[in-house]
Amino acid sequence: MDSLATLLSLGVGLVAVIAVIFGCAWFIRRMTGLTGMNNRAMKLVSVMAIGTRERVALMDVGGKQILLGVTPSSIRTLHVFDEPVVTPEVPQSGEFARRLQEMLRKSSGSGVPENRDQPSSEDNR
Repeated sequence: MDSLATLLSLGVGLVAVIAVIFGCAWFIRRMTGLTGMNNRAMKLVSVMAIGTRERVALMDVGGKQILLGVTPSSIRTLHVFDEPVVTPEVPQSGEFARRLQEMLRKSSGSGVPENRDQPSSEDNR
C-alpha cells in the first residue's frame, strides 16, 4: 500500500513538472512573439563565403532584396535592391535524391532501379 502511494505521488509530481515546462514555454512564446521558423516574410536567398569568417548574404525582405556583409563582429547593409536580382530556385534533384529513390525502390521490392545509365559511386570502388 505504501509503494502505491509513492508511485502515485511520483506520477503526480512528474505531471506537474511537465505542465510547468509547457506553461513556461507558452508564456515565453506569448511574451516574445516567438512563432518558430514559419515566418516567410524574410528569406535567405543566397550566402557566399568571401573569407574564413566573412560572408556576403542576400536576403529577401518584403519583396526587396538586401545585400548584407557579415563578419564575426558586425552585420552591415551593403545595398538594397528594389527589384529582385536573384529569384530563389527550387533545388533540383541531384545524385543524393536519385540514390535515395533507388534505395527506396530496392527496399520496397520493386526490382532493378530504372536509371542505371550513370555509374554510381559503388561501381567506382
